[in-house]
Amino acid sequence: MVMPIQTSVNTRLKGYTQSPFIASFVSFSVGSIVLVIISLLTFHDYSSIGHAILTSPWWIWFGGGILGTIFLTNNILLLPKLGAALTVMVTVCGQMVMAILIDQFGWFSLPVHELNPERLIGVLLMFFGVYLMQRF
Repeated sequence: MVMPIQTSVNTRLKGYTQSPFIASFVSFSVGSIVLVIISLLTFHDYSSIGHAILTSPWWIWFGGGILGTIFLTNNILLLPKLGAALTVMVTVCGQMVMAILIDQFGWFSLPVHELNPERLIGVLLMFFGVYLMQRF
């Protein structure tokens, strides 16, 4: 329920700032401040962060933020053209296609969940839903 509200609010912010990038920046900045406060208020073992930085792949520290920026900004740009419902549907369909690929090949060291006819039918029905939403 949060995604269409967030995208609508950020699209409205884009109208005031005249930039989808500034709207995304504001959204991520506020979110980062909230996460800093939550992190400080909850117990965490911060001493392990240095070790984690040195021993983990570089891309895990940047990938989520970069992809999140692309996701959020694209939603801000799509919503006025497609409407809230179709923007959510297209986004979820894209997420499902990538999720199926990740499951099928076990990318990112995740367990493999092979594509079967039932999963394929589920994805095809989602795309049929996009067609119906766009047509009517």
